[in-house]
Amino acid sequence: MIKRIVSLPDMSFFLFGPRQTGKSTLIQSRFTEHVWRVDLLLSDIFLNYSKDPSMFRREAEEKIANEKIKIIFVDEIQRLPALLDEIHYLMEKYPKCQFILTGSSARKLKRSGANLLGGRAMERYLFPLCYKEIKDKFNLEDALCYGTLPAVFVKPKEVRRDILLAYTNVYLREEIQQEGIVRNLGGFSRFLDMAAAQFSEQVSFSGIARECALPVKTVQAYYDILSDTLIGFYLEPWYRSLRKRLSMHKKFYFFDNGVTNAVNRQLSLPLDASLRGRLFEQFIVVETYRKLRYAQSDASIYFWRTGHGAEVDIVIEKHKKILAAIEIKATARPSSAHLSGLKAFREEYPDVPPYMVCCVRNGSTIDGVKILPWEKYLVLLDGFV
Repeated sequence: MIKRIVSLPDMSFFLFGPRQTGKSTLIQSRFTEHVWRVDLLLSDIFLNYSKDPSMFRREAEEKIANEKIKIIFVDEIQRLPALLDEIHYLMEKYPKCQFILTGSSARKLKRSGANLLGGRAMERYLFPLCYKEIKDKFNLEDALCYGTLPAVFVKPKEVRRDILLAYTNVYLREEIQQEGIVRNLGGFSRFLDMAAAQFSEQVSFSGIARECALPVKTVQAYYDILSDTLIGFYLEPWYRSLRKRLSMHKKFYFFDNGVTNAVNRQLSLPLDASLRGRLFEQFIVVETYRKLRYAQSDASIYFWRTGHGAEVDIVIEKHKKILAAIEIKATARPSSAHLSGLKAFREEYPDVPPYMVCCVRNGSTIDGVKILPWEKYLVLLDGFV
């Protein structure tokens, strides 16, 4: 079994993550004794508790009293938010009992006004496999094409495509609608195709709305759905002024390259140079994002862009101080021509260490910029958390 690096607390907690990232497997591997698991994906269990949520409380009290249960694990809690009121009561009455609540989205809980346990449960997140977890078996080209969802990573190449297509067609397009998040499945499907085609680029809500024949507010809401269900995340532009930062176009990255390629119908090797470059950028940005989230770091990541188009892919900021500026290139032959964004950035921020992350075997320095193999950059990240 692959050892996951996420740190889980010894008190009650929510564990959120996209579907098939291994949440249930992780919990069952780390918590093995005196555990009662309630799987809300099972229709009979879901229907019983949805008709009478108090049944869960009565059964839990019976198990705590007579079966020495010390951990109650509720899988896919977002399917039945009403159980959180019962869990809140149980947490008050049985403070020594640990409650573990997993779900693919906090959206349904937060937007339904569900009881989020008043701070009595911490929040943790689980993502697809990161490089540190699988580095002995890691293959960059496979990761760029198929991503690192556990259910995909452990399968032979010939079946990875089928799994990813099923993921995008069943979950992203259909199940999101079934959960009542999206009413217009056709409009959402068009939007999803467009969003995936424009991954890693600055988002123009009005432009996508025009292409998809949807209202701008609907497109904004659809992006929020992808973010809330952890299918992707925004990267904001870096400006000293918070007001200006919030007013500019953001970038959007998907949580997994395999899912991105499945939506784009690009599950093939070898990848063309342009697509490979964008997937490599998304790989590095997502690895950076996961690292900071797992470390529960105060650091945040942004991108930087001038009005003339000069750009730096990642700016790492912590406690209002910029720690690093990072340009990402899929090339194995870096040159001064690849550094135009960093050179422009250094004119404004001369004291910030600049890096270029690429596919070289060994590090070097060009025009005062440290050139890093991507593997060494992922190790260097430990110094930024």
